[in-house]
Amino acid sequence: MDIRDLTPEDLDDVLDLRKRSFGPLSADDRERWRKAVLPALGEGRYLGVFDGTRLAAAARLRRFTQWWHGRPQPMAGVAGVTVGPEDRGRGLGSRIMRAVIGRAGELGDAVSALYPATTAIYRGVGFEHAGALNNVRLPAESLRAIRPSGQVKLRRMGPGDAAELMSVLHRVHGEARSSGPVSWDEDTWNLWLANEDDFLYLADDGYAIYRWKGDDMEVENVVAASPETLRALWSMIGSASTIAHEVVASVAPDDPVLWLLRERTKERVQQVRWMFRVLDVAAAVERRGYPEQAACEAVVTVDDPVRGGGTWRLDISGGSGTATPVEEPGVTLSVNGFSALYAGIPTRTLRLAGLMSGHDRHDQALDAAFAAKPYMLDYF
Repeated sequence: MDIRDLTPEDLDDVLDLRKRSFGPLSADDRERWRKAVLPALGEGRYLGVFDGTRLAAAARLRRFTQWWHGRPQPMAGVAGVTVGPEDRGRGLGSRIMRAVIGRAGELGDAVSALYPATTAIYRGVGFEHAGALNNVRLPAESLRAIRPSGQVKLRRMGPGDAAELMSVLHRVHGEARSSGPVSWDEDTWNLWLANEDDFLYLADDGYAIYRWKGDDMEVENVVAASPETLRALWSMIGSASTIAHEVVASVAPDDPVLWLLRERTKERVQQVRWMFRVLDVAAAVERRGYPEQAACEAVVTVDDPVRGGGTWRLDISGGSGTATPVEEPGVTLSVNGFSALYAGIPTRTLRLAGLMSGHDRHDQALDAAFAAKPYMLDYF
């Protein structure tokens, strides 16, 4: 078995693996997929496991920006992990995952995330459950009570608007001190913005992406920095309630639209879980945002059999943090445990789950520094 970078000549074989793993794609989806993955090939972000000349497994690293307490950093999104049916049970899934983890680190990414089809294989290489994509299902008529509170100029988006949309995302997630949301790279945004079946609207400080799905409306993104824009975007979506039966929307756990509804008792929420991994402790700590008032000095030992562990002194204050290598005893976490801590999972949970051990004198300070309610709005 050999692991190497994929080339354009390998894409037919990758599509065959995808079909056998996830089901067939339509002709349009295959063409869109090819356009989306070509940049990844040139950047060394698509790897394959080969048995001779036969492709047996593959995995792709997407280029994302991810926010943690309002501060953006590069993130490697692992996607398209596929193993041929005849090769399953041979350890190829773990092998390709170790390869992409190594490649992500080489490319300078300090953190990574993925949506798991199964937990065990990803937990085995250091990923841990961190957050969810929350899809809430609402009666379409419930949005009719949301009325615009001012004049907000909305315009249709299309290819070429990616840079402005990304600027909006940086503003919104920075001001909201968001943890977990991601932004696609500019090339991918321009590709998605060319989808003729999506309704795409942009304001100065927000945007909406939604579409028909049968008799319902599917809302992929509504992002807004001001109350006026928030109301304008949701009111526009609600205007379809004379036809649409329900609205299925990806929202934050405390999304303000849920507080704009006139009636709110029972809600149907589907959570699609995602997993997270720290690849480089020092860089990840330095790139993350923290609550301004939080202060923490703690020594942590991180056991990472894939990337190599170590011991660091964490110094967090004034909204920023550093991790300095030291040689002294401290609290011990598996890389799974440290990744979960980074994502806001409480130390008490980590200790009870066996992901953290040692003295507990810094637990409250660590909880305050890494506090977060992580979520995503995009599936990949």
